Amino acid sequence: MKIAILGKPFDDEAAPAIQALLDDLAARKAEVLIGEAFRTFLDNRLRLPEGTTEFRRGDSLRGVQYVLSIGGDGTLLDTVTYVGSLQIPILGIHTGRLGFLATITPDRIAQAIDALYKGHFNIEERSLIRVDTDPDVFGSLNFGLNEFSVLKRDTSSMIVVHTYIDGEYLNSYWADGLVVATPTGSTGYSLSCGGPVMLPQTNNFIIAPVCPHNLNVRPLVVSDQSVISFEIEGRSTSYMLALDSRSLPVEASVQIAVRRETFNARLVKLNHVNFLSTLRSKLNWGLDRRNPAGIQL
Repeated sequence: MKIAILGKPFDDEAAPAIQALLDDLAARKAEVLIGEAFRTFLDNRLRLPEGTTEFRRGDSLRGVQYVLSIGGDGTLLDTVTYVGSLQIPILGIHTGRLGFLATITPDRIAQAIDALYKGHFNIEERSLIRVDTDPDVFGSLNFGLNEFSVLKRDTSSMIVVHTYIDGEYLNSYWADGLVVATPTGSTGYSLSCGGPVMLPQTNNFIIAPVCPHNLNVRPLVVSDQSVISFEIEGRSTSYMLALDSRSLPVEASVQIAVRRETFNARLVKLNHVNFLSTLRSKLNWGLDRRNPAGIQL
């Protein structure tokens, strides 16, 4: 089996579990590829499988069966950009903080690898958001798993985001910014803006203003078959565009349109993990003394 690994630096507490993972892959005679920056981190700390090779952004991962993302949710978001249209299944191993997307804890790594080899897992298809701009801003990495945001920059003044759906005027948002989130991103930035939680299979986007100046303006759920476009104005001549963890300043004249990407991210989920159980464990749903004793959280 050919397995690629991407990751971020982890603390000493996680090191034994990661070493056990590498030893397990070596024992199974897996062909292992490790991202260049992560390999540099590992080289002086852990023992790598014999024959391990490295790769960098832009190298083809064609032929790889699975990609392991070691870190937090931000690491998994970055991993999606490496995989792109190849749609290689991604297994998120959680050594970060929240772990909403990366759900495999270090103590379950051995179980997860065994499940990969035996086929005892499910694949969750997660829709992506695509951003087209003129002039081009994000280059070939113009897609994301969580959300796209338009935000004010270098000023305390609000911006106005004129928003259109399929060319039809929706609203002018007077706010600090505007977020367009996928169902996966509904538990991210959009949630802190008062947006709803959506199940991953929901074919929608959420349009959520950031700190709107109008109390009657609320997040809106729209079909992800829509094309959402924007015009921005304000006292500043430049603004910030953010796509997941990537952000860049742009001039006010930039033209922006977002839509659903033509390919998905494919996340590996073990049989004991699903979205509803993740909601309960990460958002503490069900922690209510009125619930029946012994209820599964």
